[in-house]
This record gives sequence, structure tokens and C-alpha cells, in this order.
Amino acid sequence: MISEIGVISKIAELCHSLNILRPLIVTDQGIIDNGIMAPVINAFNNAQMQYWCFDKVVADPPESVVLEAVEYAKQSKIDGVIGFGGGSSLDTAKLVALLANSDESIADIYGVDNIKTKRLPLILIPTTAGTGSEVTPISIVTTGATTKTGVVSAELLPDIALLDASLTVSLPPHTTAATGMDAMVHAIEAFTSAIKKNPLSDMLAKSALDLLSQNILEATFNGENLEARQAMLLGSCLAGQAFANAPVGAVHAMAYPLGGQFHVAHGLSNALVLPHVMTFNKSHCADLYAELAAHIMPGKEVDNSSLQTAEQLIQFLHELIAKLQLPQSLAEIGIQKKHINSLANDALQQTRLLINNPKTVSLEDAKQIYLNALTGKHNG
Repeated sequence: MISEIGVISKIAELCHSLNILRPLIVTDQGIIDNGIMAPVINAFNNAQMQYWCFDKVVADPPESVVLEAVEYAKQSKIDGVIGFGGGSSLDTAKLVALLANSDESIADIYGVDNIKTKRLPLILIPTTAGTGSEVTPISIVTTGATTKTGVVSAELLPDIALLDASLTVSLPPHTTAATGMDAMVHAIEAFTSAIKKNPLSDMLAKSALDLLSQNILEATFNGENLEARQAMLLGSCLAGQAFANAPVGAVHAMAYPLGGQFHVAHGLSNALVLPHVMTFNKSHCADLYAELAAHIMPGKEVDNSSLQTAEQLIQFLHELIAKLQLPQSLAEIGIQKKHINSLANDALQQTRLLINNPKTVSLEDAKQIYLNALTGKHNG
């Protein structure tokens, strides 16, 4: 893991350190159009190094795009993969590195630990501070009209995760805020994960929240501040490592249908349901929320009881989302009461995530959480 402003200029020598001579860059058209990839191209040109580029990744990448990228990689005879962009590009790059070096079909590897072969050398470079995908053994693929499926395996972890804030300065405030909230959710859910919570994931989650909570407003509204941007990238990365060890729960389970059915950006989906899932969970993990309060709202006076401190934390996060000028209700983004049943049914299918939640979520619980998120009213 390399965290350094300007380190992108060394990408060619990092490729050489992994014996990558024919790299494929996996990215999206927006990265190209906005000139964000220029430093990578310059570095390869300066090193007189040939490279290939697949730029057709889209948000919530469908299986067809992944397979198209794999076919392009095989035809180009590349010997290493660079994921460059947001979580969708990084998730796609992981699967390309694997499937371009294998006869396995994508259908064979869905689920946990179903990968049988070794991937090509892999470098992941996030251009948003949000998903933490550069350090997680997970890739999410859109497999149906509204459904997503995960591939989970340590084989998807990269050789190098490269964090360079100079690549994130062009992110608009709304995207900076939404991806930053995504990272905070990763850390909060890792810290309350029911099954695999452990001292390492706890330490990573707290360190992530220290960085993220103290820099998210500055990075959002003063995007040229490279130190704040670098802190957000590192915080996002640590949060990614936290939930790679202690998986996320109901916030993500309820966010996924918002992305699948309504194409709401993942970070915003998380922010819209976060306070409402935390309010639901607090009866089972108020002490853990209270412990996180010192890392999310340092210097704030809090009540002594765990429950009251947890409620203050939830209120603080509700207000933070408002300060970040993100939508605060599902209604604001066009979702109506008639959609609740479908959303809740889809959320209950996310059993891989729901088993990690500190409190069991029933279908009726899911409906009520969505109803609360519909108005955005926070009941403490």
C-alpha cells in the first residue's frame, strides 16, 4: 500500500517491479474525458512503455461489461492489470486480472472462495475516497435487471494499492461527499459486525473514522486541499481493510436495492439509509456506537449512558449528511411509498450481508426502515 501525493508518476517502475510489460488499464469514459488519466499516460510515455486501455466500465458494472473487458484483455495478450477509477472500475479490474488468466467462467466464481486459479499481477488506483475496493477481496457485479452478485476471494486482493490525492482533486463536491459517507459507513458497519468483528478490524475502523470525520467537510467544500484529500483516501482505504476483515451489514443490504432498482449512486444510497438503520440497530449495539462517538465527533460533549451517546451520534451523522448537502430522504430522489415492498424484498435477499448485522432484520423491519428513510425524519 503506497499513500503519497504525486506517486502516480512512478506507475511505470511499479509495473516493472511486478514484471508487467503489457499493462491493461481498466477505467471509465468519464475518467478519460475529464483528463484524470493524463498523469498515467504521461508516466508511461516518459518510460516509453506500451499500454492498453479498456474504458467502457459503467457504474454498477453489468456482467456483460466485465466479460467484454476480459475478452479485450485476452486478445491484447496483456500481462498485468491496472484498475483506475471508482469502485466500479476497481471491481471490474479485479475480475479481468483473474478471468484473463483462467478458463473459469464468471458464473463459476460467484460467491465466497470459489476461485480456483491465480490472477495476473494487479495494481489498483482509486480516484475516489469511498469504496476502499483497492484493498478488499470483493467484486460486485450487476447480474440481473435489479440484482447484484459478489465474488469474494483473497485472490482479488491486489499486489499494490496506490493512493494519490492528486487524482481526486477534480471530484465535484457531491461525489466527494457521497463517497466519503460510503467510507464512513464501511468503518461503522465493520465495528458493529456481528460475526467477524475483531481487534484488527476495530483498530482499522477507528483510525479510518478519525481521518474521515475530520476531513470530509474540508475535502467536499475545499477540494483543492490535497492534505484533506489524502487523508480521505487513506481513511477510505483503512475502512476498506476494516470491512474486508469484519463484513458490512444492513446499511449495505438496504442500499443495494436503491442502486439496483433506481440507479442511486452507492455512497448516496448508504447515506440515505444510515441514520435509520443505526436507529434500528441501537438497541443491540448502543455501547459500540457510543465507543465510536469519540472518533466521529471528537470534542463534542456526550451523555454518559451508552444509549444516549449512541442517539447523539446518530443525530450528529444525520446533521453531517445535511451539512454535506446530500439528499436526506428517499422522496427527494423520486422514490415513493409504492416502491417500499419491492425494495424490502430485494434487501432481504442480501443474506451475505444481513448475517453480519448486530440485529436480525425481518421483512417488516426492512419496510419500516425504508418508510423512515422515505421521509428522512430521524426519530432519535
